[in-house]
Amino acid sequence: MFRMMTGAATLALIAGAAQADYSLTILHTNDFHARFEPISKYDSGCSAEDNTAGECFGGSARMITAINAAKARTNNHILVDGGDQFQGTLFYTYYKGKLAAEMMNLMGYDGMTVGNHEFDDGPEVLRGFMDALEFPILMSNADVSGEPLLAGALMKSTVIERGGEKLGLIGLTPQDTDELASPGDNIIFTDPSDAVQGEVDKLTEMGVNKIIVLSHSGYGVDQRVAENTTGVDVIVGGHSNTLLGDMDGAAGAYPTVVNGVQIVQAYAYGKFLGELNVTFDDAGEVISAEGAPILIDASVTEDDAVKARIAEAAAPLEEIRNKVVAESAEAIDGSRDVCRAMECSMGNLVADAMLDRVKAQGIDVAIANSGGLRSSIDAGEVTMGEVLTVLPFQNTLSTFQITGATLVEALENGVSQVEEGAGRFPQVAGMTFTADLTAEPGSRISDVMVGGAPVEMDKVYGAVSNNYVRNGGDGYAMFKDAENAYDFGPDLADVTAEYLAKDGAYQPYTDGRITLKK
Repeated sequence: MFRMMTGAATLALIAGAAQADYSLTILHTNDFHARFEPISKYDSGCSAEDNTAGECFGGSARMITAINAAKARTNNHILVDGGDQFQGTLFYTYYKGKLAAEMMNLMGYDGMTVGNHEFDDGPEVLRGFMDALEFPILMSNADVSGEPLLAGALMKSTVIERGGEKLGLIGLTPQDTDELASPGDNIIFTDPSDAVQGEVDKLTEMGVNKIIVLSHSGYGVDQRVAENTTGVDVIVGGHSNTLLGDMDGAAGAYPTVVNGVQIVQAYAYGKFLGELNVTFDDAGEVISAEGAPILIDASVTEDDAVKARIAEAAAPLEEIRNKVVAESAEAIDGSRDVCRAMECSMGNLVADAMLDRVKAQGIDVAIANSGGLRSSIDAGEVTMGEVLTVLPFQNTLSTFQITGATLVEALENGVSQVEEGAGRFPQVAGMTFTADLTAEPGSRISDVMVGGAPVEMDKVYGAVSNNYVRNGGDGYAMFKDAENAYDFGPDLADVTAEYLAKDGAYQPYTDGRITLKK
């Protein structure tokens, strides 16, 4: 029998519907890379003087303040991480995952996915990190049953409760982690979309209808996973160090919506804290999602206790800086006036070291910008501090593929401002070239040889540089859209130190790989 509802009954029904909605603030970070101390605008170390002057960003002492302030703005929140806490500074070299675990526990994280760099020192260091965490770390797209250190310990997904509701968290890591890190031979990495769908189905059967993927697979893969799966509500990303939002340099909207899935990421290095406010209906469907990455700049006050703890943790790093890592038979010339104008022995060392590290990956040539070489090294014992003085920017190896034509274009850029002493001058390995400095910029390069053979303009070559150059620094814009780019390899200073130490005392040299006509 039809009965007209009273106004009070209608209001009660509306109130009941409103109460069924569920709001959640998702706070997120990714690709922290051991930046416990503040960073400069170039994502490298920032001096205490610059920090006092308000010119630095991030650092654990600011991040915890930002997290606590964000939590105070809402009565229902989670804090999650998109992977790659490991690698990037001496803090990781010394503490491995211990300091990361301490800081993440202190900040109150609720979940994390495994990044490829979490495997840089094999399953053993990852397991130690896992054991120190007070929250779950996840990875769905890998079979770890054959790895005793991880079998039965590393979960694919988990369920946590917040505000009276169950939330499903699923972890995701790069499918090519076996090529990017050192997971060993016992782990089989699998397709991300299939893995996520498998966990969504399990969680759905358990009655969980709010599902968040913590993905260290990159912005592009995240969009494909969103397109190829059903039941995912939010993807918190990492790996590609992507900034999303309305600010300059952002790669897309925050959130980016694909197939109804809300995709977010918050750049890297603790420079931003992501804050996504999501409302679900009673069926677990997202009915609104908005937010933005919060810039962790000097306006965010440093927490005194955390600042003191990081300073305490930094003290032993002086030992590393004083550690003898190699020996050089002669001085290695990295002087600015030489390396920015011609082939120099420091340029050969760094370019050779880069190429040596990745040659087995099908890489043919190396290009190092001379502006990245900040010092020379004396003959005799070489300390890590000396290497870090030469290469202070915490740059990482970047591998990518380019045509011969793009390679020549890059070399033209490199020699275009020799007269100005510009840092773009290219130090190279795996190739030789001639530059006529009397010609107009853009028409100076000739006789390019790769592996002893003339460069072929249409041929695709594997290249290695540092992440700064690969992303267009020093005028190398032609590399920004390179194929198969991976910017997050090992630290360039570590690679150079290990190469220096390979075969007894290092003998600096030049061999005519760059010929100049003046």
